[in-house]
Amino acid sequence: MSENIEIKVLNRLVQIIEDAKQGLDPEVLASWFQVIESEAKALAPEELRDKIKISQDPYLWMKFNLTLSKRAIPYIMEAIEKHLKDMPFATRLYFQKVEEIIEEELLKSYK
Repeated sequence: MSENIEIKVLNRLVQIIEDAKQGLDPEVLASWFQVIESEAKALAPEELRDKIKISQDPYLWMKFNLTLSKRAIPYIMEAIEKHLKDMPFATRLYFQKVEEIIEEELLKSYK
């Protein structure tokens, strides 16, 4: 019985490690950024939709450039929050850091 529990625990740990590796894959991040951008544009009023642009750096694949107007920030944040629960763990951490950076940059712009 205890052997079965150990095997289940080890299998679960392997799965967690695999999810973490996959969650930081540049293609996975790019697909989530596409989802976030699309969702933010759907949430935003018509006049702000062209103010939301996300592009992947061609050389540093884990770097993404967000071009947002200040008025579009609430929509990108709402889109990220809406999808966090569906993301793999490592991807979720990445996007939580993105939110933090957006908030810091917004605060800097007001100083």
